Amino acid sequence: MWKIVVGFAVFAGLALFILSKGGDIDMGGEKHGAEATHVPEHAASAPATAAPVAPASAVASAPVASASK
Repeated sequence: MWKIVVGFAVFAGLALFILSKGGDIDMGGEKHGAEATHVPEHAASAPATAAPVAPASAVASAPVASASK
């Protein structure tokens, strides 16, 4: 029984040490109303700028010039 109490005390001390070194940590729970922060809407709905990828069937049927010579 005493091992459980000592283990809890060590774990609690370690957790408090890590949380104190973590900086600005909000342990207040879920926020509602004016204090809630949200991601700007235009950044979340921005279109992807990556080039489209060719389908695998088009790549597989493309001739390979250097391998046939």
